[in-house]
Amino acid sequence: MIELTDEMRSRLGSALTDGYPVVAASVDADGQPKLSFFGSTHVHRPDQLAIWVRNPASGTLRRIEGNPRMTFLYRHAADRIRWTFEGRARRVDDEAERAEIYEASPELERSMDPDRAGVAVVVDLDAVIGRDFEMRR
Repeated sequence: MIELTDEMRSRLGSALTDGYPVVAASVDADGQPKLSFFGSTHVHRPDQLAIWVRNPASGTLRRIEGNPRMTFLYRHAADRIRWTFEGRARRVDDEAERAEIYEASPELERSMDPDRAGVAVVVDLDAVIGRDFEMRR
């Protein structure tokens, strides 16, 4: 069972402003992993992450349409924390949930898309792996 902790909620929610942005990997049509930073990464539900993709023509969105598998990495070297989040991403079109994801993103991310032209994405987690624990669906 996956249940993200309060510490994960707090650390992911402030990762960008703390200087530890989350790195995400998605896979292209040729099977090549592509890495991106997502400062908007946050805990959406106890077993879900969410991101706000500012550019609707983003390569990330194209990649998850073909292969929804994504992996996210949070690392805080000084505190010796490394969490890997694996799951399946999907675009959110429901306006209420879309607004919720935008509002939960850090202010810096929201300020770069004040017109809310971006796309909300939810990641249903299949695994969360840390230095001394593992959670699976």
